[in-house]
Amino acid sequence: MSCRAILFDLDGVLVDSRECIDLIWHAWAAERGLDPADFLRVAHGRRIAETLRLVAPQVDAVAEAAVLDAMEEVETRGLQAASGAGALLRQLSEAQRAIVTSGSRPVATLRLRTAGLPIPGVFVTAGDVERGKPDPEGYLLAASRLGVAPSDCVVVEDSPPGVAAGKAAGMRVIAVLTTYPAAELSAADARLGALADLQVRPAAPGLLGLSVDF
Repeated sequence: MSCRAILFDLDGVLVDSRECIDLIWHAWAAERGLDPADFLRVAHGRRIAETLRLVAPQVDAVAEAAVLDAMEEVETRGLQAASGAGALLRQLSEAQRAIVTSGSRPVATLRLRTAGLPIPGVFVTAGDVERGKPDPEGYLLAASRLGVAPSDCVVVEDSPPGVAAGKAAGMRVIAVLTTYPAAELSAADARLGALADLQVRPAAPGLLGLSVDF
């Protein structure tokens, strides 16, 4: 599989943030007498306000999203780089990589810095788009900022909304099975057990060749 750029999701792909996210949703839900499991089932890959509207339409999504976002901006427990993330990013130039995340810029920046990973030049966060994943807007914006056609991009994702967003953008999608089982990521073009299984090698001038091992 060859391409000119790789577009990464952040949480669950480059950064293992599962413990951190669980802590935040459990604390928030406990204060409101809600079941955190209902939110965690669908939160990965979605912006906070969209998760709230989907699961708890009775709450003020804008106000509660602000509360949750403030919690995310200071919580670092459990954050760590995914195995192989640092080495993979170092292989790619700024023109060959981007991050597209459903988190806010302060939260995404905190998680990258805590994990010891570089902040890319093309960094699309929740506030940069009108519509979050599974809408393709974020991935299309990243490709535009890189100056790369969508068909020349490969997306690396871990959630059904993220996979759907990449496919809707006209990109090939590799799913890592860090957050959801393979059956829920069947729309991806390939599925890997972990990011460390993804290998990148030069293919031709201006191109990347991807060798994917299961």
